[in-house]
Amino acid sequence: MFKKIWFGFAVMAFVVFISSFNIQKSEGPYMATGIKIGEVTSNSAIIWMRLTKNQERINNGPSPIITYKNDNTGKWSEIKGEGRPDREAKVEFPIGSSIENIDGGVPGASGEVRLLYKKKRSSDWIITKWDVVKSESDYACQIKISDLKPAEHYEIEVQGRPLKGQESSCSTKGSFRTAPIPEVINPVSFTVVTGTAYPDRDSSNFGFKIYPQMLKLNPDFFVHTGDIIYYDQKAKTPALARWHWDQMYSLPSNIEFHRQVASYFIKDDHDTWMNDAYPTMKTRFMGEFTFKQGQEIFLQEAPMGEKTYRTIRWGKDLQIWMPEGRDFRSDNDAPDGPQKTIWGKEQMEWFKKTVEASDATFKVLVSPTPIIGPDRSQKNDNHANAGFQYEAKVIKDFITAQKNIYIVCGDRHWQYVSKDPASGILEFSCGPASNEHSGGWPQNERRPEHLYLNVTGGFLQIKIDRTAGKPEIAFTHYGVNGNVLFEYKQQTK
Repeated sequence: MFKKIWFGFAVMAFVVFISSFNIQKSEGPYMATGIKIGEVTSNSAIIWMRLTKNQERINNGPSPIITYKNDNTGKWSEIKGEGRPDREAKVEFPIGSSIENIDGGVPGASGEVRLLYKKKRSSDWIITKWDVVKSESDYACQIKISDLKPAEHYEIEVQGRPLKGQESSCSTKGSFRTAPIPEVINPVSFTVVTGTAYPDRDSSNFGFKIYPQMLKLNPDFFVHTGDIIYYDQKAKTPALARWHWDQMYSLPSNIEFHRQVASYFIKDDHDTWMNDAYPTMKTRFMGEFTFKQGQEIFLQEAPMGEKTYRTIRWGKDLQIWMPEGRDFRSDNDAPDGPQKTIWGKEQMEWFKKTVEASDATFKVLVSPTPIIGPDRSQKNDNHANAGFQYEAKVIKDFITAQKNIYIVCGDRHWQYVSKDPASGILEFSCGPASNEHSGGWPQNERRPEHLYLNVTGGFLQIKIDRTAGKPEIAFTHYGVNGNVLFEYKQQTK
């Protein structure tokens, strides 16, 4: 019975998805990877768009074959159960295939794009000039608009056309809300996810079940804490790295969600380069694809501002901080101490200064990796691990001295709420996007610091409102089907 219901919903959602496009009979270009609405403030936003050669993604196509050279025998073979060995990598495409027609393939196309936007109740569209998309950015373009009004609902339309064309060959409609100014009391809600691994999507060609469930909650915005895609096994060239993004954002579930909800993207190890990556890391495992190229591609694929760490204010009662966890970090295996860092000196100073300057009722640090944990003893990549305890204490000591500040984290493949025994700081792990991606912690190993533990997929909602005039924050963990799994509420102290 459930399969029939889900299939019916998927079909209905796909019809809605298709209806969001103004499809015309033409030779393209098209917009098969949708749009992304990013970095929304009270007066600005960045709209990401990309032109594609084909109107639809390739479904159920072949995948590239990756083999590795054994240094002792000279033989090439796939690796199974061997982790990520430091071996030379080779990419082969099955006969008759190329990067343009493998599974999830969405090749880019030349052309021009422009943006139309207006307040929801207005009839007057503001229209940007036509911009040429470039091959070096994989035919993607980001348009920033800076003349918006606070706490408004905006409608947008992105149009594409051939080079020197006169009429649009494709268009996509969307909408988003801008943030209220700091003086305004306004209810606000947002959702948080991590670990959207393409092989672990839970609805085949439709995508992820969590996206339509989050849409039902009508969030003001969305935060992806990182591990948006997983480069490790198949991104051995920059072109294959971009293919990972095309696979993910041509899924109907992702297109339909991101055209309606503003997003803030944080990067972590797997969508920068590979597992537990840091800038000076050396390996042959990633082939021709480098850490630096991963940094550059992320900025092309996710609408962001000048820096990958930033803070966003959303009315009187909420301000969030989103740190950068890969670009500035020391080697993971370096000795711990005052010089070892994940955030870097400049970012740490920025974090302290902006938190102390904030008069928001509630402050939420949305971290790509845990700070409180607990985490597995064999890990050595985050502030909850032994290798970064010095900086972890600096962060925790600072947070302890603040009022009404909470930590939300991604990276871990299980949901939890932990209360740090020493400081009392609360950390909420959103957990992975699908049940297929959950794991890494025993379900029955609930420790004293755990207020909640569940090895499952889903997402986290944070909601701020006022009850009898008193500000209240609520954290709710949901399962992949939108079922409530745990809720924690707290009023201002």
